[in-house]
Amino acid sequence: MDRDLSNYRPSRLWRKMPLERRIEAADLFWNDEHSADQQMEAISSIATHMKFRARSVLTLAPEKRAKYLAQLPNVSDAIAARALDGVADVRQRPMMGAFLDLAGIAHENGLITEENIPKPDADKVKAAAKALAEKYPADDVSLYLATLVSQDPETWDSLIESEG
Repeated sequence: MDRDLSNYRPSRLWRKMPLERRIEAADLFWNDEHSADQQMEAISSIATHMKFRARSVLTLAPEKRAKYLAQLPNVSDAIAARALDGVADVRQRPMMGAFLDLAGIAHENGLITEENIPKPDADKVKAAAKALAEKYPADDVSLYLATLVSQDPETWDSLIESEG
C-alpha cells in the first residue's frame, strides 16, 4: 500500500472500484437504514448532476438510483465511506472476521465492538493481511484493508508499506 494517505480517502477508494462493484455498493447504501444523512446528500448530488429535482430522484426505482450514484463523477467522502462500510458489513463479514482473528483482535462476527482498541501489533497485522490475500480475492482484500486505513490511519498504519 501507498504511504500517501490521500490515496485512502473514501472518495478515492470509491472511484477506483469497478463500476459493477460501485453499483453493488450503491444498492447496499440505499438500503442502509443508518445512512439517511448521506442518502439525502447523495440525492442532492444526483439531482444536481442529472439536472433533476430532488423529488424526482426520490421516485426513481432503487436500481436506477444505485446506478446513478455509481456513475457520479465525484462523491463525497461521507457518501463513499458509508457505501464502503455497507459492502464490508454485508458482503465481507467472513473475510473481516478471518483478518481480525489472524491479527488477534477481539470482534463479534467480523465487527470490532470496542470503541477504542489498542493499536494492534504491526507484525501480526502484516501477517494477517498476507494470509488474507492468500485466501480471498485480491480486490476484496485490497479494498477492505484500504478501507480500514481510511477509517483509522493511526491504528492501521502498519498496512501501509513505505515506498522506496
